[in-house]
Amino acid sequence: MAAGPDLSKPTAPAAGPDLAKREAAAPAEAVASAEAGPQAKAPPRMRGGRIGRWTPAWFVAPAVAALLAVGIFPLLFALVNSFRSYNLTRTRGGHPFIWFDNYADVLTDSSFQDAMIRTIGFLVTVLPIQVMLGMGIALFLHKPGVGFLKTLTRLSLVVPMATTYAVVGLIGRLLFNRDAGIVNYIASQLGIGPIEWLGDPDMAYVAVAVMDIWQWTPFCALVFLAGLTMVPNEVEEAARLETKEWTSILRHVQLPYLLPGLTAILILRTADILKLFDMIFTMTRGGPGAATELVSVYIQRIGFRVFDQGAASAQAILLLILTIILSRLYIRVVYQEVQQ
Repeated sequence: MAAGPDLSKPTAPAAGPDLAKREAAAPAEAVASAEAGPQAKAPPRMRGGRIGRWTPAWFVAPAVAALLAVGIFPLLFALVNSFRSYNLTRTRGGHPFIWFDNYADVLTDSSFQDAMIRTIGFLVTVLPIQVMLGMGIALFLHKPGVGFLKTLTRLSLVVPMATTYAVVGLIGRLLFNRDAGIVNYIASQLGIGPIEWLGDPDMAYVAVAVMDIWQWTPFCALVFLAGLTMVPNEVEEAARLETKEWTSILRHVQLPYLLPGLTAILILRTADILKLFDMIFTMTRGGPGAATELVSVYIQRIGFRVFDQGAASAQAILLLILTIILSRLYIRVVYQEVQQ
């Protein structure tokens, strides 16, 4: 009987071209895996399988819903109402479309024109002062030295910005009160009689302007300070070696880095002033008379005291168009990229 193969001994694999290729590739694979390290491992598969097609949409859905509810829907509602006869005291007969009649009435309304003139005058008055004071504070904080004072100043700049408009208006009522206000107390120490800050039309306008400057000058200062930190140190030091005039350094070295921030300040502050309502309403309610009745206060009076929602919506849309036009003008005239 013929003897079978001995199974206790391992049999050598048959030699062939496939075995030769595997043996040649084995050292290269070992070297590659050693160089790649643990990061070369394939990422683990998710337990739930692949991400669904609509999964990213569910993550952004709450933010989109909030934007639609707070921003887009009121804007579209006001736009539609601006073309309708929409008076809350006259509901009989519905609210028919009258198209551009509201806009024609608004543009020929002398009270609306006066409110717009006061608003533009307020803008032209307070915005340059805020820009100049903010620039001066930023240049002071940018100078080397006086570390503790600079830190204290930075902290104090945040306080007015963190105060809401309504609270600023209440603070203004306390400061400019005729009998118990701190401003009249200081004036009396200087031999000046009590001033009717909130009772005189001109003084009320000045008081509102002072409170707005107090609240938003720190914002301008912080934006300018952020722009000054972008100036390369070697360029600034070389400029200081060339000249001792700070105006030349500001104009030729620092100003290009301040223009983007200046554009942002002009756009944001213009939009804020055109819709300024809370501070004026809590401080003077637009008075005395109509001395401090800016256009936003006038729109509120038409919409919620006269109850003419159609005219108020048309005024709000015109104010939005003016804001967009001024923003585009600021970008075209002021904005300039820094040439590296």
